[in-house]
Amino acid sequence: MTEHSTAPDEPGAEAPRAMAVVGGGRMGAGIAQSFATAGSRVVIVESGADAAAAAVARVAGALRRAAERGRLAAGVDPDEVCARIRAVGSVAELPAEAGLELVVEAVPEDAGLKARVLAAAERAVGPDVVLATNTSSLSVAELAAALGRPGRFLGMHFFNPVPASELVELVTAPETGAAALAAARGWTRTLGKTAVVVRDSPGFASSRLGVALGLEAIRMAEEGVAAPADIDTAMELGYKHPMGPLRLTDLVGLDVRLAIAEHLRETLGERFAPPELLRAKVARGELGRKTGQGFYTWP
Repeated sequence: MTEHSTAPDEPGAEAPRAMAVVGGGRMGAGIAQSFATAGSRVVIVESGADAAAAAVARVAGALRRAAERGRLAAGVDPDEVCARIRAVGSVAELPAEAGLELVVEAVPEDAGLKARVLAAAERAVGPDVVLATNTSSLSVAELAAALGRPGRFLGMHFFNPVPASELVELVTAPETGAAALAAARGWTRTLGKTAVVVRDSPGFASSRLGVALGLEAIRMAEEGVAAPADIDTAMELGYKHPMGPLRLTDLVGLDVRLAIAEHLRETLGERFAPPELLRAKVARGELGRKTGQGFYTWP
């Protein structure tokens, strides 16, 4: 069952006093920016001093560009937001952060890596801290199996770009406790976003539907049914999608979409088999916006 999170009296209606993000890439930096903007003290965990500094710089750059474009809410000072963010080199340093309430894992989509990171974070922090994974497709229940306190764990699937996105998909495993879910719903609301609650299932709600549409659009481009721009325009104007499926694939990353499709094929069957065009583009390094070429050419 999927439901909207709209109850105004749920606990967790204030941003966490302090939270941590493990992984400072595009998604991790966006999550950090969103919580820091809402007033939380934020710790970004990255391996090595250079990577940690780059993660903080990524957030600072995003805030600066948002301010220049007039996209920050009234009263938000980029310098004040950045002052609430720091970086450390390992999860072992997290106990030094007073008032830590939430740790979000945002490392690459590798189940083994995520399980190791989450287990290390659980060992490092207090028993009341909520742990969350930002996975877009991996089993939350399987990741929970690596934890000693699975009742304090759930999926918090943010969308790219995180600061501008209005949705967070909260994914519950069988052992996810009501208190952890209620806290996550409240924190989502403080970020100015809407939560949908989804039972753990391959691809959840958003990735499963989004990938299905994206794969069919790729097949249409592969078969020469229409040019990528025309396929996208058909969905934008005909179905009021804010962005066509091929442009969205470029933004998500063709390699990310391929990995999710492979996982869904293994768990849900051949209807999620990746088209050869997708495999070929990934093999050529045409990964979308991050490499400058995907279904579109990017500056």
